[in-house]
Amino acid sequence: MTRPLEGKIAVVAGATRGAGRGIAVALGEAGATVYCTGRSVAGSPGMKNRPETIHETADLVTDRGGRGIAVRVDHTIPSEVAALFERVGPLDILVNDIWGGDDLVEWGKKLWETNLEDGLTLIDRAIKTHVITSYHALPRLRPRGLVVEITDGDAYFYRGHFFYDLVKTTVIRMAFALSQELLERGITALAVTPGFLRSEWMLDHFGVTEANWRDAAQKEGSFIASETPLFVGRGIAALAADPNVAAKNGRVVASWDLGDEYGVVDADGTRPHFVRWLREHMPEVAASWKKADDGFYAYWGKMPYAMPG
Repeated sequence: MTRPLEGKIAVVAGATRGAGRGIAVALGEAGATVYCTGRSVAGSPGMKNRPETIHETADLVTDRGGRGIAVRVDHTIPSEVAALFERVGPLDILVNDIWGGDDLVEWGKKLWETNLEDGLTLIDRAIKTHVITSYHALPRLRPRGLVVEITDGDAYFYRGHFFYDLVKTTVIRMAFALSQELLERGITALAVTPGFLRSEWMLDHFGVTEANWRDAAQKEGSFIASETPLFVGRGIAALAADPNVAAKNGRVVASWDLGDEYGVVDADGTRPHFVRWLREHMPEVAASWKKADDGFYAYWGKMPYAMPG
């Protein structure tokens, strides 16, 4: 296996489980040193709901050929994030994947019907943490570096819940804003979405394991088009190794498109493509999935003049 990211330093913020773990492991496969951050360590209060830890993720990174380093960080606390990047020093890849909202989204409820405190907590966990992390990381990012914001969906459709929609669309815009601010330093910023993610939480939700996950498709047909977290991770590793990645600066891209473009495969050797499955099996849904394209981004240009003051 080639190691195109050997010598590169990456920080995956929110690497405990799900997409974050898959991304960290894939960067390790490509040879990177990966700082795996999050709050979940053995015995911590956060372990009451999930068993995964950042130390397990770091071990997986090392097992795949990289160097995994676990650092417990609460990314809502600026001083802890500042200390992290003092320790890391110069870096090449920053992935903002902090989410922590599976227990906060009340699907099927309107804004005025939801628990307001939960919604505001979701903003703290999934938006403020990204801002705090970028604030402290970006001054240390080397030229030709890469910043990745993890979102859900490469389109601007309504995502079914006010706070969930707010968070996932906001990080797409954050990637664009950073792409403009980092232009002069030759750093690329973009957003990446997984497909139907076969995360640890989702497997538990359907009552299946990775060994028999296809059984869940009997309950939810689209689950047959799901992907492991490693798939989006390998797509991001390919982006980080691409000398022409700047062509995607400011955009949102999907794991399935990265799979096709770079030829990466999932853990089982397949190449999932969620939207292609939708077109074949749920065309009415696929018809409303309008990917952010050149016409969409034409409205996102830089202001042609400087604001006063």
